[in-house]
Amino acid sequence: MNKYLSLLILAASLTATPALAGSAAPKKGAKSSFTFEIKDGHFYRSGKIIPIHSGEFHYARVPHQYWRQRLEMMKAMGLNTVATYVFWNIHEPQPGQWDFSGDHDLAAFVRAAQEVGLMVILRPGPYACAEWEFGGFPWWLQNIPGMKIREDNEPFLKRTELYLKRLYQEVGSLQCTKGGPIIMVQAENEFGSFAAQRPDVPLEAHKRYAAKITAQLKAAGFDIPTFTSDGSWLFKQGAVAGALPTANGETNIDNLKKVVNEYHDGKGPYMVAEFYPGWLDHWGEPFQKVSAQQVARQTEAYLKNDVSFNFYMAFGGTNFGFTSGANYDRKHDIQPDLTSYDYDAPISEAGWRTAKFDSVRTVMQKYSKTKLPDVPAPAPVISISDIKLTRAASVLDYAETLKATEADTCVSFEKMNQGYGYMLYSRHFNQPISGTLSIPGLRDYATVYVDGEYVGTLNRQSQRYTLDIDVPFNATLQILVENMGRINYGAEMIHNIKGITGAVKIGEQEITGGWETRPLPFSEQPDLTKWGNAVTDAAQAATKLKAQPTVYEGTFNLTKTGDTFLDMSKWSKGIVFINGHNLGRFWQIGPQQTLYLPGCWLKEGTNTIAVFDQLNLNPQTSLSGVTTPVLDQQKPEVVK
Repeated sequence: MNKYLSLLILAASLTATPALAGSAAPKKGAKSSFTFEIKDGHFYRSGKIIPIHSGEFHYARVPHQYWRQRLEMMKAMGLNTVATYVFWNIHEPQPGQWDFSGDHDLAAFVRAAQEVGLMVILRPGPYACAEWEFGGFPWWLQNIPGMKIREDNEPFLKRTELYLKRLYQEVGSLQCTKGGPIIMVQAENEFGSFAAQRPDVPLEAHKRYAAKITAQLKAAGFDIPTFTSDGSWLFKQGAVAGALPTANGETNIDNLKKVVNEYHDGKGPYMVAEFYPGWLDHWGEPFQKVSAQQVARQTEAYLKNDVSFNFYMAFGGTNFGFTSGANYDRKHDIQPDLTSYDYDAPISEAGWRTAKFDSVRTVMQKYSKTKLPDVPAPAPVISISDIKLTRAASVLDYAETLKATEADTCVSFEKMNQGYGYMLYSRHFNQPISGTLSIPGLRDYATVYVDGEYVGTLNRQSQRYTLDIDVPFNATLQILVENMGRINYGAEMIHNIKGITGAVKIGEQEITGGWETRPLPFSEQPDLTKWGNAVTDAAQAATKLKAQPTVYEGTFNLTKTGDTFLDMSKWSKGIVFINGHNLGRFWQIGPQQTLYLPGCWLKEGTNTIAVFDQLNLNPQTSLSGVTTPVLDQQKPEVVK
């Protein structure tokens, strides 16, 4: 979604015309056959006018075991539709390798929505944004010769065509034209904002590209109505002939109708495809909040004026693993997004009802002809006290056992065929050298060591690209680099190579020759029994390995399972695995201080945990699971 739309989205006038109630839920497993079309300025379901009251919910941001509860929450809030992005990069992690299983089983998600009684809006991109890594694009696109993303570019359009055809195989039969619940499909996403930020490409070329993506959807087999989604002032760049234009974040209803009429045959329907009840959050910045009263007032304004809408987000969820993206501005260079995608949404990250949920539900009930369903119960919540970490190992020592790629310069993640995680760059010096270490091409965060001794950090987010360094005779410089998420919005997303992407200098001297690059993707939970350098006394290791990147490991036993929130407030920066699941990043600066741990990923009996603290400045040997998340506590950055 457009990250730079004003947060003043919630001031609007209240005028008159009632909305209609949503559809009833079919029996479990049943197909609800109906037609859906756009005509005469309205949406029609089986020949009757129906408004779209939708909520955004991304299936990949919560375990599939919880999909139904979240969907039932949306139904209980008074919604009749669920909208979801499709993230290309989770479905094609490597070229031609497809994954539509488990938490990525889009068809199962759509069927679950149908069973709950919700229509479905599909937003397949191929670009999504959504504060998701690279806006949903696979990182490996950048390795294809001649590739130019989001352009009328043959290498790019060849890959988008393959993706959309493969997507159709999964969900084509679930369109409402074939007995399923999918009523509309979005062509591209917020392309108007991207085109406006790329004046180097002629508008005609931008339009050609957007039209070709729309044609690819049709050619793949999608025969339902298409729509576009942009800020109302960007329809000139983003609207596509034959697709319904919808206006993101638009609270001025008169303006909404004016711009839609201009680009859609002088009539509606009128829809706000992204109505923001909350907002996105970055590491090191305040947690954004929007009041329940404001959201309820704006909801009623839409209902009274026959404006369809989609809450972005109704339920946000979590950026597990390395899925969180980043924004860009000149002040920070990069603004990495939190692991939590709670979004201050009506349904919390853990699927709980909130004051905002209740306020919206009250307004929706007022305009519904039938009683809304009861609110489903959330998953049980547990606390876990004193999880002991009993084993530890130095990541620098472990990296020395890995095969290195030798080159004159540092090799990027992409050239190493690595999408996510970390990379260790090292260079041995036979002669002493000192001065200012400068890495302006850092992407994104680095900890610097000399012979394993911590020197300091470099951080693209705070534009800290230099530090003083003293490398003695016969010593090795080590630079551990983290990819904090590829930019997912705006013109800078075309520059998304990770690692060290330019010259490394000490003083005025460029350091070339003799560089070794070692991959540390952390794509699976580390098993320290296989590392060979693990210390079995974690307390002893904590002292020995202070200020070195360290993995801690342990087990804990449970007699019952439930959702919990790991308290990471005493740790520095890194990631956590539980039973093979990467819960995502933690960082001392906040505002997020806890990590959501779904109870369905826990087991009665023995559970395994691994914590990678890449700074390890305040070594810990235990942690706990608490019953309440902490998402709004910023702290000063401690780097030495």
